Amino acid sequence: MALPKVGYPTYELELPSTGKTLKYRPFLVKEEKVLLLALESEDEKQITNAVKDLIKNCVLSRIKVDQLPIFDLEYIFLNIRAASIGESITLTVTCQDDNETKVDVKIPIGDIKVFKPEGHSPKIEFDEEFGVVMNYPSMKRFIELDFLSKDLDTDEVFVLISESIDQIYQGEEVFDSTTTTKKEFREFIDSLTTNQFEKIQEFYQTSPKLRHSFTVVNPKTGVESEYVLEGLQSFFA
Repeated sequence: MALPKVGYPTYELELPSTGKTLKYRPFLVKEEKVLLLALESEDEKQITNAVKDLIKNCVLSRIKVDQLPIFDLEYIFLNIRAASIGESITLTVTCQDDNETKVDVKIPIGDIKVFKPEGHSPKIEFDEEFGVVMNYPSMKRFIELDFLSKDLDTDEVFVLISESIDQIYQGEEVFDSTTTTKKEFREFIDSLTTNQFEKIQEFYQTSPKLRHSFTVVNPKTGVESEYVLEGLQSFFA
């Protein structure tokens, strides 16, 4: 006699980048096990494959997950985790007034949103007719930064930036990945002035990210402190 098939609920969320609705399901025990084993192994290839497979399996909408920006992927993963394990995260924080007292804080995952700084734009203008349009880093960098905890060295930062250029424009002319090689994009980055390069760095510094602020009262002193968490890793520290 065949065992009964276990059903699972489906959920919806709005992608922060586009506002489009995405359907997803909780991860299954076998998928969580693969991810945990991969994380324990500390093997980069295993972790990369496990994270990719888990997200792709759980996202039910027809969408190119590999091409989603990091902040979309962080938001999706956080919500998949909420549907799978629990709708809140418990963190232990140290009270700021005495730097000693520990307090447990329960944060509802539904309260965690993607913060979009005012004025942020993927279009970076060097002058009235010359500039670049950037893509947000996607799946590969999401895994490296959030699961492999990689710190990029100087050369890797330049590679990341050249990989993320969508277009270079100058007047009527537009250069994109269909007409420009990765090597040419890299050479373009190397040829920028310091001020121009700083504008591209600002694009990354002000990119949308998971963010949540909350206050905690020190039970010993009654003093209230405010905390701000940013990025997926900070919610699982």
